Amino acid sequence: MNSSPRPQAEPRSAYKVFRPIGTRWMDNDIYGHVNNVVYYSWFDTAVNGYLIESGAIDIHGGAVIGLVVETQCNYFAPLAFPDPVLAGIRVAQVGASSVRYEVGLFSGKPGDPAAELSAAKGHFIHVYVDKQTRRPVPLPPQLLSVLEKLK
Repeated sequence: MNSSPRPQAEPRSAYKVFRPIGTRWMDNDIYGHVNNVVYYSWFDTAVNGYLIESGAIDIHGGAVIGLVVETQCNYFAPLAFPDPVLAGIRVAQVGASSVRYEVGLFSGKPGDPAAELSAAKGHFIHVYVDKQTRRPVPLPPQLLSVLEKLK
């Protein structure tokens, strides 16, 4: 049996950058809330959108891409269509060729208790590789510069 403490929801102040995410009709499942698999898509959308807009990565013309090698999520409160979602992003660890991103998902609906504490939180680890060989490479300087703002 695992004796580590149970994960807890976190406040917005625990995250450095926020990105809005629109929910879609198809995101809800038969239980009336967003299905768990959608949360992982939101993690990717939030982090990669930020990296692209910040000029840290070029998914079409760049020589380096990030591949997910680990992901995890804890759920605390339901999110549902048509309510907006805010994804908080931070960087927990930077290695020679890898980064651990942490994401908190918050309700964007005014008055929703899940607007102040994360409805879900999780992480994923990107290993940055050469686009052609798929072998790990050192993190590019522009990416490192952007990551500093997320620590």
